[in-house]
Amino acid sequence: MGEATLRVRLLSHTPDGEKIIAAAAKLCYARADIDTVMEGLTPEKTESFLDMLASLGHESPIEHISFTFGIENVSRALLAQITRHRIASFSVQSQRYVAEDGFDFILPPAIAENAEAKALYLETMDELSARYTKLTELLMEGTAGSVADKKKAIEDARFVLPNGCTTKMMVTMNARSLLNFFRLRCCSRAQWEIRELATQMLMEVREVCPTVFKLAGPPCVAGKCPEGKMTCGKMKEMKEKFLGE
Repeated sequence: MGEATLRVRLLSHTPDGEKIIAAAAKLCYARADIDTVMEGLTPEKTESFLDMLASLGHESPIEHISFTFGIENVSRALLAQITRHRIASFSVQSQRYVAEDGFDFILPPAIAENAEAKALYLETMDELSARYTKLTELLMEGTAGSVADKKKAIEDARFVLPNGCTTKMMVTMNARSLLNFFRLRCCSRAQWEIRELATQMLMEVREVCPTVFKLAGPPCVAGKCPEGKMTCGKMKEMKEKFLGE
């Protein structure tokens, strides 16, 4: 049991993703057929098609490519947020089938920086872990001790587990959904944990599809901040962080 650190890995993605998008754009805007639509798409022409799509705001062709991430050491609180992005697929480690004895947990930075708050938080995690184990034991009493009995016990004992308890998941999104995800979750007004997750995911996909994601991030990196009076006022810092400007 202990503190855990967020980890993101891009497990899989559509091969030749940017070329696939360019082919879709070519089919939309030029005389082409399926047998020849991939022909002649040099890196330069591919980039030109992608830039054209971005300038037109035509995002449907980028739905043809997808990305699968392995994500671990994120909180159950984050899970509640990320699953609101409905154009995505999620596989999450189950607390019904996987026992959480001595669970790992996320330590929020604001709590880590306050000695008294940190001590209370760690004490609470220890107590909840002990209560979870004790509940499991009590619910196993009088049973045959089978795997099925253990599953029934931990699926009820899990009700005392905190939002800070870590989980693991696989997430698949297409590129258009990812751009929307980055616009919302890379913003400085997003909750800190999912903002860090989104930023790491963006760095991963930018390695394999640099043109598609070159202006990805919070809305202010490519235009105006949409937050109005709620803006953080840090457009310059955001451009430096996400665009290197």
